[in-house]
Amino acid sequence: MDATHERPRPAFCRLLALALVVPAAACALDAKVPPAQAPTQAAWRAAQAADAAAPAPAWWRSFGAPELDALAEAALAGNLDIAAAVARIEQADAQARVAGAPLLPALDLSTSASRSRAGGGSGSSRTANRYGLTLSASYEIDFWGKNRAGQRAAEWAAAASRYDRETVALSVAAGVAGAYLQILAAQDRLETARGNLAIAQRALDAIRARNTVGTATALDVAQQESIVLQQRAAVPPLQQQIRQNANALAILAGRPPADLDVAGGGLRKVTVPAVAAGLPSELLTRRPDIRRAEAQLRAAEADVVAARAALFPSIELTAAGGYQSAALGTLFGPGAALWSLAAGLTQPLFDGGRLEGQLEAQRARYVELLQSYRQAILSAFRDVEDALVAIEQTAQQETLQLAVVASARRAYDISAARLREGTIDLLTLLNTQQTLFQAQDQLAQIRLARLQAVVGLYQALGGGWDGTLPGAPVPQ
Repeated sequence: MDATHERPRPAFCRLLALALVVPAAACALDAKVPPAQAPTQAAWRAAQAADAAAPAPAWWRSFGAPELDALAEAALAGNLDIAAAVARIEQADAQARVAGAPLLPALDLSTSASRSRAGGGSGSSRTANRYGLTLSASYEIDFWGKNRAGQRAAEWAAAASRYDRETVALSVAAGVAGAYLQILAAQDRLETARGNLAIAQRALDAIRARNTVGTATALDVAQQESIVLQQRAAVPPLQQQIRQNANALAILAGRPPADLDVAGGGLRKVTVPAVAAGLPSELLTRRPDIRRAEAQLRAAEADVVAARAALFPSIELTAAGGYQSAALGTLFGPGAALWSLAAGLTQPLFDGGRLEGQLEAQRARYVELLQSYRQAILSAFRDVEDALVAIEQTAQQETLQLAVVASARRAYDISAARLREGTIDLLTLLNTQQTLFQAQDQLAQIRLARLQAVVGLYQALGGGWDGTLPGAPVPQ
């Protein structure tokens, strides 16, 4: 019979009918996984303000330091960890396209040409040519949602990679701010150390002069020399700290250390941002690490659906059509046409428990990621509470330390005047001098801790935003 007029056989019709009567309701399978409920909290324990504004996207600008702004923007543009995260996004997008491919039919075009020769019994031979052109298509009916779940899992994985990039960017910006503030604090402490060294040196010169005329002892000179040496020894570690933090800034910006110079100028040039303590706890859902954990959880949920669907029959339709002829000139003639249509149903019967094991493994992974998601939210609450407490306490500590420095300076000035008058001994001056040195150095460290606490709060809140959520569009 001519292939162009051949009708489908009854057996094929029954197989195709069997495929088409699969209930459509089976497309959405019950994954049987726990709901992804996250811990919630009504308000921050340390929060007091009723109305508060959310941080701006470029939150580092709130410190009022143009050099910090430039460094942060340079790091976000040139950081190599961020560049690697962007490459991971591209990989995840490609994997999502691969995962979505089974949802569409697969088409293949093949051509063939052959020449054969057969010899006869009497020594004669015959040469035969054969030409073919075939277009074939195959498509798996996704009744059980396996392919759709696989695509959804890949899309959520791609979204997670975008949130991972946001997490890296937030860490980079916080690292730039922290290193820059470390430089400013070290510059303040270095300025204080050099000033104290000059004061100690002047006192040493005065004591040596008094020792010359007999109003001071060699012990007095030795004690003051010890203080001078202590002040000199405090200078190199601060210079080292400045250079090492400058090197860290260069690496964060993706540049060699020698290519970056930091002017700084001390913490006096930095504004302490107003803390928005009344921000609602729901803003924590904007943290990229939490959104990344949520995306990974959604991907695992889709993997459970795909693993469960693998237990059910797979239905595949195939079709092929083309031309086949013994002569190239008649390849596209009516008699050379051919076609075929088939449907296949495959049901796993026994695989040693492999599919069931894969399903249980995916369910267990989902539960694992669910607990990690909850833990990430609880950790975020703790980060914010810790930052708020640190800001509150360091602000109070700075106020108290300012009073300590003022009192220590008055004591030193009075003792220096009384020493010139001859009403106190040198030991009293040395004690007040050492107290002033320590109080000034401690003040610089407390100021640094307060600013670092503000950076920690910005990082705990997920940085800043402009009303839109960071990352990729949410898969449907």
